[in-house]
Amino acid sequence: MTLRLLTTSCALALVAGAAAADYTLHIIHTNDLHSRIEPISAFDSTCNAEANAAGECFGGVARVITQINALRDELAGQNVIVVDAGDQYQGSLMYTTYKGDVEAEFMNVIGYDVMAVGNHEFDDGDAGLRKLTDLVSFPVISGNIDVSGSNILAGQVDNHIVLEVGGQRIGIISALAGDTVETSSPSDAVIFTPEVASLSTDVAALQGEGVTKIIALTHVGLPKDMEIAAAVDGIDAIVGGHSHTLMSNTEDGALAYPTMVGTVPVVQAYAYSKYVGHLTLVFDDAGNVTSATGDTILLDASVAEDEAAVARIAELAGPIEEMKTRIVAETAAAIDGDRTVCRAMECPMGSLIADAMLDRVRDQGVQIAIQNGGGIRASIDAGEVTMGEVLGVLPFQNTLSTFEVTGETLLQALENGVSQIEEGAGRFPQVAGMTFTVSSTAPAGERVSDVMVADAPLDPAMVYAVVSNNYVRNGGDGYAMFEDAANAYDFGPDLADVLAEYMAAQGIFTPYTDGRITVN
Repeated sequence: MTLRLLTTSCALALVAGAAAADYTLHIIHTNDLHSRIEPISAFDSTCNAEANAAGECFGGVARVITQINALRDELAGQNVIVVDAGDQYQGSLMYTTYKGDVEAEFMNVIGYDVMAVGNHEFDDGDAGLRKLTDLVSFPVISGNIDVSGSNILAGQVDNHIVLEVGGQRIGIISALAGDTVETSSPSDAVIFTPEVASLSTDVAALQGEGVTKIIALTHVGLPKDMEIAAAVDGIDAIVGGHSHTLMSNTEDGALAYPTMVGTVPVVQAYAYSKYVGHLTLVFDDAGNVTSATGDTILLDASVAEDEAAVARIAELAGPIEEMKTRIVAETAAAIDGDRTVCRAMECPMGSLIADAMLDRVRDQGVQIAIQNGGGIRASIDAGEVTMGEVLGVLPFQNTLSTFEVTGETLLQALENGVSQIEEGAGRFPQVAGMTFTVSSTAPAGERVSDVMVADAPLDPAMVYAVVSNNYVRNGGDGYAMFEDAANAYDFGPDLADVLAEYMAAQGIFTPYTDGRITVN
């Protein structure tokens, strides 16, 4: 399918002049906050109090509250909805400690009208998502998951909703990435259907009820959003998440806000509470979008933090502050763990983590380490490294897993790891103890070559001892070939502790890459 993208920052203008019957809707949106309750650094990890006081930090939920309240005040008397495109869960010690209570509390303070289910809302299984639906005061929706067979989630997640705004009915439909069964932990009772088919069905249902203004609030990633925009008739705009895409009309290298697919505006607001998006749609009397304008708003130090939120965050942070601020290592330079790098090529953080894993179990005869790039959630800046920063990089409480597989299975694993490199999928393998070459333009399944273990070519018949994390070993991110591995032990130390102890042993650590992964 060829998609015609109009990536200009000017309005989509389909008619000249505004008719008296025109209806304007303001959509304020966030996505992929990933438990960044406290302010973040330029590296997307939790920012310390000194840097925040110096004006060097961004985001944090207190700034999100301020910015959204300011927009509501500015737009008083106009038609406004506030939405979130999923993944409020997972990514900081606030989630690790409170398991969703804090995210739900502040979402209620913000006053969202509706939220899409993100894949990480399933990180603690069906029960984790149920906690969210129980605690928040607004609907949580997803149209392509059937939860009726789950005794925990049945009746908790609607396919779509209709909001009454300024005398008009606004239909909100949603879809969740179909690979959530690999990237998170929904139960087998949660049944997924293809996104395009599901959204088409929900559009038809709303149109059958006379709803002419339909917004897709999705958690599928930008490439899929563009596919949906081209394939599903009746969608007026897509507000998305999952791929952490920055759209901006002022920042270099960003996609235009909105990015147009035909006549459908698609928007997203990066991640980690750093931006709030504001999309303005004008509809004609028939419900057609005649104008789509707006931009993302950077929440830098010029945006004041809501005082009540700051006080509440300090209260919540008290029990974990000692652990967060404990110095565990020092690095001579920033360690790059950015998702755009670690999901596409060898990255300094990936090499460091894989080396730390292998070092921990090498005396057990383990030869190879594999860490999924999607498990790397932040960078670390230069200087002293706190345990809080380490946990920001590795927040999932994964444990070391050791197991044995053949060289043939390892090759299958590497092919899986690079099979979605063009999509920035989290399965990309960061490794230690081995090297390999990736032909990124070759067909998936035929991309890996020149695999070496130590100084010898990979032997398909040989059995190798491997270390990974328990998520990958149990089939996460498409690594199903490891599920039945021999001599598997999934209960090693927490991966964050392994990384902290390895870095501490290095003295002043100097980040590196050494060519273990070549991408052509």
